[in-house]
Amino acid sequence: MLVAGLEVLGCLALLVVATAFAAVPHLIGGKDSTYLPPDRSLGPGQAASSPGAGQPPASPSEQPLRIAWPRRGQAAYVLGDALPAGSPNQQPAPIASLAKVMTAYLTLTRYPLSGEDGGFSIIVTPAQAEAEVQDAHQGQSVVAVRAGEQLTERQLLEALLIPSGDNIAWMLATQDAGSQTAFLAEMNAEARALGMGHTIYTDPSGFDPGTVSTAADQLRVFQQALRFPVFGQIVSMPSVTLPVAGRVRNYNPLIAEGYVGKTGSDSAAGGCLAFFNRVTVGGHQLTLVGVVMGQGEGGDTPTLLAAAGEAAERLVDSVAPAAR
Repeated sequence: MLVAGLEVLGCLALLVVATAFAAVPHLIGGKDSTYLPPDRSLGPGQAASSPGAGQPPASPSEQPLRIAWPRRGQAAYVLGDALPAGSPNQQPAPIASLAKVMTAYLTLTRYPLSGEDGGFSIIVTPAQAEAEVQDAHQGQSVVAVRAGEQLTERQLLEALLIPSGDNIAWMLATQDAGSQTAFLAEMNAEARALGMGHTIYTDPSGFDPGTVSTAADQLRVFQQALRFPVFGQIVSMPSVTLPVAGRVRNYNPLIAEGYVGKTGSDSAAGGCLAFFNRVTVGGHQLTLVGVVMGQGEGGDTPTLLAAAGEAAERLVDSVAPAAR
């Protein structure tokens, strides 16, 4: 009888241990486990996985440090291999030239570049040269082109991502999908495939305020674009020289500080910046990828981008101590 009783107690102990282990959140999953679902966001200072219900609250000295989310607009980031986190106000909003990240990503998906490859080449048509003039009159961000000019894929991507040419986005759309309508369909299909549930693309450049997304969604496509080394190389360049346009500069206000990425700004979107940077946590260097949107107000490009840069810096400066 004593032996039987001990066996019962042993089984009960094993059951308790197994139940406790099953309650622990699993932080490592499949390839999609590193992404924040489109309909979720994490509040200020909230960790990617929260303690189970019933646990005692942490003492003040144990409270997690707060993430410095922007006071207006929205943001999202991922540090190293951790789960992404997003500010609590994730709502679809105009993204301006952040739309060009998807345009570049789809171009590189169809026409990958490696090393110093130039990729495909196009000859600028008279209609495309005329469109550049018309776009400039509408206040769009354009890169000067001339009918008969030859541009390689690499040069087109440089013109798209560094001086942020809206006219270049339309040229790539036609080259990639055969028509602008077909390319828009590709953009939205890829957004759905990536789980960007709050994103609608109405143009490849972002000039149309109907192109909307969230910071968490833009983080997803920016991470995908960074899988192509040439994308990271191009957005790291302070300037580039193009055949007709000459030397054009990068609008990123923080590129000298190591915040490498893509800007976007207009009166509808505010200042936006998708970026990556290196931060030190516990003596280890990790890559932080982030997006800030809706910063500043008005229509002055330098002011809006300065506001986006300040929001990005505050965010990054708060993440490393919180992670530690």
